[in-house]
Amino acid sequence: MTQSAQGVESLVVSYAPVGADARTAAQAGDRIEWIQLSLVYLPLATPVSDAKVLTGVQKPLTEIAFVFAQIRTRDGHEGIGFGYSKRAGGPGMYAHAKELAPNLIGEDPNDISRMFTKLLWAGASMGRSGLTTQAIAPFDIALWDMKAKRAKLPLAKLLGAQRDSVQCYNTSGGYLHTPLDQVLRNVEISRASGIGGIKLKVGQPDLAIGIQRVAAVRKLLGDGFPLMVDANQQWDRQKATRACRALEGFDLTWIEEPLDAHDYEGHGLLAERFDTAIATGEMLTSFEEHARLIQAGTDFIQPDAPRVGGITPFLKIMALGEFHQRKLAPHFAMEIHLHLAAAYGIEPWLEHFEWLGPLFNEQMQLKDGRMHVSDRHGLGFSLSEQAIRWRTECQEFGKRP
Repeated sequence: MTQSAQGVESLVVSYAPVGADARTAAQAGDRIEWIQLSLVYLPLATPVSDAKVLTGVQKPLTEIAFVFAQIRTRDGHEGIGFGYSKRAGGPGMYAHAKELAPNLIGEDPNDISRMFTKLLWAGASMGRSGLTTQAIAPFDIALWDMKAKRAKLPLAKLLGAQRDSVQCYNTSGGYLHTPLDQVLRNVEISRASGIGGIKLKVGQPDLAIGIQRVAAVRKLLGDGFPLMVDANQQWDRQKATRACRALEGFDLTWIEEPLDAHDYEGHGLLAERFDTAIATGEMLTSFEEHARLIQAGTDFIQPDAPRVGGITPFLKIMALGEFHQRKLAPHFAMEIHLHLAAAYGIEPWLEHFEWLGPLFNEQMQLKDGRMHVSDRHGLGFSLSEQAIRWRTECQEFGKRP
């Protein structure tokens, strides 16, 4: 036998079938058996107003709709995730999630990316952003929660944490419905609680009022303490330019959403023109939209995992953002975003909202200006009895455990 023939023979032998008892990964995998979807309304103690309310675009926020997905597998593994909607859209998201849920029964819970694609195609005629992707988020997040629990790790550790805590700023005390004297009291309370930064809402029709509020908060905080402002998309390019110029002297960490969320180029131009960083991205609902924003050149990206479709697309946004050296400050939902921010390569910020506290049994640990990743497995939260009482609709799919 020639040397070449021997080589062919050895190659064939090395890939010959093994014993009949061997199984492929697909054959050995776990399977999703049961899903429960629920629609929950979280009431807010005080109606909340930002610039969109003062300009007549929206009504005050009085409640938040949550769609929770609880998933259980044949082997007894469980995961929980959620999506949310403010003011409108909750029932629509819940309705579409009910359409999607049967597609997951019988699937291997490990194949999260494949399932994300499957659910995206299931609703493709509705588009690949907006409500379509937001209805996927509860399932995707629940599957990542399950994967980390199965590994007996916090999700941050499963993803490969860069840090065990993330610097954290508060937003909820600086809304426009709050009188300035109360804003200042809220700032003092937040600092005493260990918060690491303060964000103040601006964007009133009268720019001078916003400047006055920023000046008062900066005076109270003193030099150097991180302070951010958020205009909630209420300026055009000319007004935004004037506002950014007027705000330059307050040593702000960033100016958030000075323009319409989809004016990628405009945000990039402001970032290039001014020393103060520009932040935006919370209203975008797909990886593709964030890719355009990142390429346009804004300083901080602010993706929201429930809005973009879950953790799977969020990780793609993180990878692209880090490649382009963008800073990260995820929007809302700190219970999820703490883990994702902890895995980002560039020092990020986490947005603190105490609003969601009543929904969960567990509390998060804030100390010395940073939110710390707990040792709880997965995302580290479970639904409270209060959340269950706020449930207005519920439906199960598959075999009850």
